[in-house]
Amino acid sequence: MTDRICVGAIAGAYGVKGELRIKSFCATPEDIENYTPLWSEDGSRQFALAILRPIKNGFSARIADVATKEDADALRGVNLFADRDQMPSLPDDEFYHADLIDLEVYDTGGVLLGRVKTVQNHGADDLLELQLAGTSATTFVPFTKAAVPTVDLSAGRIVADPPLGILPETDKG
Repeated sequence: MTDRICVGAIAGAYGVKGELRIKSFCATPEDIENYTPLWSEDGSRQFALAILRPIKNGFSARIADVATKEDADALRGVNLFADRDQMPSLPDDEFYHADLIDLEVYDTGGVLLGRVKTVQNHGADDLLELQLAGTSATTFVPFTKAAVPTVDLSAGRIVADPPLGILPETDKG
């Protein structure tokens, strides 16, 4: 598990006076302002974020020392991370995406399927992108109780029962 969790991203400038467009990945989007300091992914920079107002797909916000549109645009694409100890505890059946990345995924018979490459969400349920074992191919598995009955963070493994047709056909001889 990582010491920091990605809680948002800077999408670029908003206006010409140094305001930023912020995308929040928090369950309650406004909560991103409560995590302070926020960090860049490599931990080399920290930010104190002040939300000004909601805008389409996020918030307009200020960060100290960002005074111009050019300063704001230079931060475009920076992911914002909060220290794990600031994050709320999750119920047993919920997980931070960062904790799922790189976990090994086995089928219900104990055969290694692959490793979690990313966690995606395109508006419906989360999808685990699996890097299939022994290949460069990937596939998506719905992150539902039916398709992923077991997540064992302490053992670093997931047991999956993917729906038919998700995995490439194998010769069962």
